[in-house]
Amino acid sequence: MATARGPGYLLTLGRWRRGLGIAPQSRALAALVPGVSQVDNKSDFLGKRPHRRHPGILQLSRVRLPQVLVDAAQLLLLESSMPNMEEKVQALTNYLWSRHLPVEPEELQRRAVHLEKKFLENADSCQMEKLCGEVLHALRRTTYHWQELSYNEGLSLVYMAARLDGGFAAVSRAFHEIQARLPEFQPQTLMDFGTGTGSVIWAAHSTWGQSLREYMCVDSSAAMLELAEKLLKGGSGSGMPYVPGVFFRQFLPVSPKVQFDVVVSAFSLSELPSKANRTDVVQTLWRKTGHFLVLVENGTKAGHSLLMDARDLVLNRKEKSPLDPRPGFVFAPCPHELPCPQLTASKPLACSFSQAYHAIPFSWNKKPKEEKFSMVILARGSLEEANRWPRITQPVLKRPRHVHCHLCCPDGRMQHAVITARRHGRDLYRCARVSSWGDRLPVITPSELPPSPAQDPPES
Repeated sequence: MATARGPGYLLTLGRWRRGLGIAPQSRALAALVPGVSQVDNKSDFLGKRPHRRHPGILQLSRVRLPQVLVDAAQLLLLESSMPNMEEKVQALTNYLWSRHLPVEPEELQRRAVHLEKKFLENADSCQMEKLCGEVLHALRRTTYHWQELSYNEGLSLVYMAARLDGGFAAVSRAFHEIQARLPEFQPQTLMDFGTGTGSVIWAAHSTWGQSLREYMCVDSSAAMLELAEKLLKGGSGSGMPYVPGVFFRQFLPVSPKVQFDVVVSAFSLSELPSKANRTDVVQTLWRKTGHFLVLVENGTKAGHSLLMDARDLVLNRKEKSPLDPRPGFVFAPCPHELPCPQLTASKPLACSFSQAYHAIPFSWNKKPKEEKFSMVILARGSLEEANRWPRITQPVLKRPRHVHCHLCCPDGRMQHAVITARRHGRDLYRCARVSSWGDRLPVITPSELPPSPAQDPPES
């Protein structure tokens, strides 16, 4: 597949032609962009498909939950008669979205030493005995206090009302990435770490229900697993589950010989109390992965940082699994395996995406919504198997006769491309104009173009 070579990924196309009809500001922006050249036509790029369905299009239309799941969630909430549910849902939502990563013990020790030195500089002999108390007081006042949530029956129900539909939308979008790019992939087994209320089960069944035969669902909370099972059974504790082949357990399978076609962790790494715990879990999940490891978190700096740590952990593994010696590569969203340019920027940003969905119509929750999330999909195999088209990382700005696209490119850099029909060709311009945030732009570099006959010199 097409791969970028060097920093000149999107330019070197010559001078602007006279009469292009673009505002001076747009010309200046375009001059900063290494040259988007043309669409990747190496293998009958479009065929008979219209531009609005080019193979880089990955955005889903507004997601709608299965009606049986909507009915079950409404029934369970109605039967609970929990007071002030709307306030509790809003409070939990705000907490989850404002959550930072836990402070690591090494960082806490460093801060304590720094404060101790600072207090010692201003302390006399009478104050020395109070030094320890002052340090502890200052640490409590200045350090983020991460708390592990204990999901009992009540909090599990609040979590369902707050996050079931948004989680379903985000995971559906991640699964759609695999299905759209590899329609021949038909998984038979799936493991879900941190099952919660079971949104992964429903999203996977909606995507690959015709092939999936076994769902292994792991969550440390017995109350969450009971709620997920009730949702599968239409809101009751009896009856046949809507999705067959689902098994629940509170601990990860220990056998190193057990692998699953798809392994998922959705909004679960952020529930772990330390980096050491996250490292152990990610390594275990990768060992359990037969084809794809799908990791999804909130579209915040904390969520994105967690995913980049997990990505680097898998890519930097030196030892090979005797069960599956195939290395790992990034399937999505990154078109490269270099450091994330969003994190290395002078002002780090979260690499996130947005998926529209129809919310479960609770009394406070009737309008369509958008789920902002971060994801990384790791795959087993060779890097050559990956299609390295640049990823659109922000909403596309459509202007008269030109389009602004912010791209994460295969050379590991962020680019701001201003694409026009006259400069870049009708095919590429129309592909860019119909693309959205999260899609891939199917372009190749000038160095990859086949030799062409002599052309007329550009107009001066």
